Amino acid sequence: MLWLYILLGVLGFIILFVIFPPFLISFILFEVLFVRNKKGKWDRSLSWDDPEQQQMFDEGNVWGEENEKYRTRVKIKSDGFNLVGEFFDFGFDRTVIIIPGRMEAGTYSYYFSDPYKQAGFNVLAIDNRSHGLSEGRYNTIGLKEYRDIIAWSKYLHEALNQNKVIVHGICIGSATGLYALTSEDCPDYLAGLIADGMYISFDELFKNQLIKRNKPVFPFLMIVMGLITLVAHKRPKKYGPIKYIGKLNKPILFIYSKEDIFAKPEKSQILFDTCGSKNKKLVWFDHGVHSHVRINAPEKYDATIKEFVKELFDE
Repeated sequence: MLWLYILLGVLGFIILFVIFPPFLISFILFEVLFVRNKKGKWDRSLSWDDPEQQQMFDEGNVWGEENEKYRTRVKIKSDGFNLVGEFFDFGFDRTVIIIPGRMEAGTYSYYFSDPYKQAGFNVLAIDNRSHGLSEGRYNTIGLKEYRDIIAWSKYLHEALNQNKVIVHGICIGSATGLYALTSEDCPDYLAGLIADGMYISFDELFKNQLIKRNKPVFPFLMIVMGLITLVAHKRPKKYGPIKYIGKLNKPILFIYSKEDIFAKPEKSQILFDTCGSKNKKLVWFDHGVHSHVRINAPEKYDATIKEFVKELFDE
């Protein structure tokens, strides 16, 4: 029987010191990055300490204050969640929904709003589910949130008499917008997408983030993606933008930085080449980390957007 005790001891050691720690660390990562597990997390304040991010947030707040008289708080229900947005009514019959990235609420989206106002669009800045004033616990990287975008579009069309709705997405927001526009439930008036930093698949993006932070990819990537699968009911690697981009038949503008190490240029080019839309455009910017393109070239960024929407949506 001695050999059995030895075997059980070895197995116990392996489980306790080899298998358990990676699972524990991965679970903590998942809780920190994808679960709103305490009050105030992912609220309407700045999500992380970064000078450029702070500048973008501050400039967005200034824009919000300057346009306060146009702002109305709006609410919808989607998938059982009460969701909140800020609607800036500039008197047009078309609206852009701005979808921020993970951990950011709608107030961050103000920073991206001005070119749309200038181009003749109202602005809807939304708090994604589990962010800001909206309900929800999990961030499912757009795999469930896309249904909220369709619900917001219907609200804009039916309650606010908007004839056309487009989407501006940042990082995960661009993937969320893509899933909405390629859904069987997408209405005709949900008409186009401006994608800032769309990745080819979230597992690829997350892998690049781990590498940037000098963290081991295996087994943490596999375990975290497995946990996301449990709450999203879809595998991030299988159900990423690369799966849906070929189905897109509505206009899309891809915005990328050549310095982006998360949505890498070579993979971004694959997305563009695979895109099924007949009205697609890709614009490269020389500088800017992921999602920080506009702050490094605001005039070009805004002009790119205004030119794109004018060409396709002005009658």
